[in-house]
Amino acid sequence: MNAVKIAMIGAGSVGFTRRLMYDILSVPELQATTFALMDISEHNLDMVTQLCRRDIAANALPAQVLPTTNRLEALEGADYVISTIRQGGLEAFALDIDIPLKYGVDQCVGDTLCAGGIMYGQRTIPELLAICDDIRAAAKPDALFLNYSNPMAMNTWACNKYGGVPTIGLCHGIQHGHQQIADCITLWARSEGRIAPDETVTHRDVDIAAAGINHQTWYVKVQWRGMDMIPHLLSLFEAHPTYRQTEKVRIDVLRRFGYYSTESNGHLSEYLPWYRKRLDEIPRWIDMSDWIHGETGGYLRVCTEGRRWFETEFPRWMAGEPTKITAEERSLEHGSYIIESLETGRIYRGHFNIVNHGQITNLPEGCVIEIPGYVDANGINMPVVGALPLACAATCSASVRVQEMAMEAAVHGDVTLLKQAMLHDPLVGAVCNPEEVWQMTDDMLVAQARWLPNYSPDAIQGARDRLAQAEANGTRVALSAARGAARRRQ
Repeated sequence: MNAVKIAMIGAGSVGFTRRLMYDILSVPELQATTFALMDISEHNLDMVTQLCRRDIAANALPAQVLPTTNRLEALEGADYVISTIRQGGLEAFALDIDIPLKYGVDQCVGDTLCAGGIMYGQRTIPELLAICDDIRAAAKPDALFLNYSNPMAMNTWACNKYGGVPTIGLCHGIQHGHQQIADCITLWARSEGRIAPDETVTHRDVDIAAAGINHQTWYVKVQWRGMDMIPHLLSLFEAHPTYRQTEKVRIDVLRRFGYYSTESNGHLSEYLPWYRKRLDEIPRWIDMSDWIHGETGGYLRVCTEGRRWFETEFPRWMAGEPTKITAEERSLEHGSYIIESLETGRIYRGHFNIVNHGQITNLPEGCVIEIPGYVDANGINMPVVGALPLACAATCSASVRVQEMAMEAAVHGDVTLLKQAMLHDPLVGAVCNPEEVWQMTDDMLVAQARWLPNYSPDAIQGARDRLAQAEANGTRVALSAARGAARRRQ
């Protein structure tokens, strides 16, 4: 067994910590791992620790769980560091959704781009850079930082450029879309008599390569039984009885671009300037059967309900049957496979967020891209993808420049750069005029000041003064009391 130490920062999360831990422990060579769980909430950390220790003992594994609220203690001697932090918690997240809504910006998720994602980056990047400082001080010299925290591209960009720690960003969006493609091929192949009526095409049967930026990645290669399936994807998705209702934005983009997006309908709809800019048109593009299809503030609602559910269900879980940790129950999250490959030499192929050093030739050097990569005992190896299709590259390029401005604004506490990032955001720019963008940004800075140590007290006071002056001289922009085009009760 490989006795490695993994520090998990933000370990009080509802389910992610246990999922990643059990994935790692499903690997025989990693069953003696020491998990240092760190969170600022002692209450949440205690619940997660109890569940993890109960399940590890029930599976007779030699792993150790060491909880702490001291980050340096958790990082001491760590081989790997995993971040799942949500800076500002659900309280700040609600402001990311509710304040832009007053200015007409209707978001489903608000954690990657758009007004919410940009402000999320302002809160998260300073904390991740502080984590990087502590990694350099306490972890092993070659410790790898695996970041799951959003906004993925901005965070990973900042850690690599300013944090001094090799950082890989990990997301599961590509795996989910991969399964959708397999589902569509299943129905088509059955109807064509290419497989038996009871046969199923799984994601393992379909070879894919996706490339772009996080949450704007595109399936640029799809093969099944040696056939190029890209030309067939539009007709396959239009024929699927569920996806043609739940993935209307993705299908429309596929129709116009020729490539399917890896990201969910709700996510994709808020990264583009076309589908959420008119409140009366939003219901045309979304489906309310699940938040991920485009519900206004949908992810905030689900996260809020999930936290409440965790609190109420915890006693029942502790009294119930322990989780069985098996290879068959291992998830498709990349983290455990990367660690397994680095420790055992087994080859793993996945899609990772890394700094672009010529891998995508028509996106800027130094930005953070999401592309296929290979891992073995020699490290993480990222091949050259080449050029994205032009429409895909144009969409990604617009977002990359917003990410760059927002990342630099967070690092330097630069209000002007933050406002310029907001101004150039595709959906914000489609909805708001420049003065609305300026006042919305000031509004968000004032409301979130307690989580923004990177912005000086003078900068926050300046935002407060500008809003007061606009109110006094009659130039305050009109605000809406709307709850959103498709919002459910929380």
